[in-house]
Amino acid sequence: MASLDRLSGKNFLIIGRAGMDFYPDPPGTKTEEATHFFAALGGSSANIGVALSKHGARASLVTCVSDDAIGHYCLNQLDRYEVDRKFVRIVGGEARNSLAIVESRIEDHQSVIYRNRAADFEMTSDDVQDLAYKRYSALITTGTVFAAEPSRSAAFYAFDLAKKAGLPLIFDVDYRPYSWSSAEVASETYSRAAEYCDIIVGNDVEFGFMAGDYEQGLKKAKDLANTTAKIVVYKMGEFGAITFTADSEIRTGIYPAKALKPTGAGDSFMGGFVAGLADGRPLEEAVLRGSACASMVVARVGCAPAMPTTLELDNFLRGHAGPTEV
Repeated sequence: MASLDRLSGKNFLIIGRAGMDFYPDPPGTKTEEATHFFAALGGSSANIGVALSKHGARASLVTCVSDDAIGHYCLNQLDRYEVDRKFVRIVGGEARNSLAIVESRIEDHQSVIYRNRAADFEMTSDDVQDLAYKRYSALITTGTVFAAEPSRSAAFYAFDLAKKAGLPLIFDVDYRPYSWSSAEVASETYSRAAEYCDIIVGNDVEFGFMAGDYEQGLKKAKDLANTTAKIVVYKMGEFGAITFTADSEIRTGIYPAKALKPTGAGDSFMGGFVAGLADGRPLEEAVLRGSACASMVVARVGCAPAMPTTLELDNFLRGHAGPTEV
């Protein structure tokens, strides 16, 4: 396994999608009743890149975007958030960037995701073959990248190249059923991907899905920590998280927040957590910083624009109750 000391270089390579998010405005408005919307950068991997950039790290995104106004919007937004997009390839034809229409409301919340002919699934092995992996501190990916070909094979090829270069692999399970041809293929593919990785982050449902039985999800997380992974974070929503290593089990609570929406928490957690590890913080503190970031994002409109800076996070931790006891 790669040394996690390498994270201190704070230079991350991220594979996955960038998209456009639409939010009915003002907050609380139902999509079906909206007359105004505002746009923001979205997509789990792009969001993680933004989060890391706001925490002072460097982030480079590897993906494909459509050769149209939406794809170019995503490129401009990556520039705005200082996420390096020199490895983002523009694809023509019928490929389209993902579009999410997301309500800023909790009650009767609806998120509508358009992923037909998704441009990010057009990523090929050529897109990852010649990357200078040794320059980076870790490779980060989310589960969506494995949902279709040729993106799936390209991501596994990148895993092989990254491991040869000594990079830690960080995996956010991020299971989105609508992206997959079948649950069976998803479960098998996620299990294969997880066996490569040094750090794995997912929620209880995702680990249960990976195990093929929800009741076995916790055991799956423990087994990964005892065999192939160095750190496994098993998130349980309002009940906090359990973080496993080969010789420890750390239980942490959450930072209560008045949520405006349910989306963006996982991406924000990953950014704060990885940034904490890169800063050399103890594992429990890094998890708690990730949890605080998640609480901050669900209380704000948007995903990428809602990601906190390190200063905002530190101010939140000083002035906010929590974490809850577990």
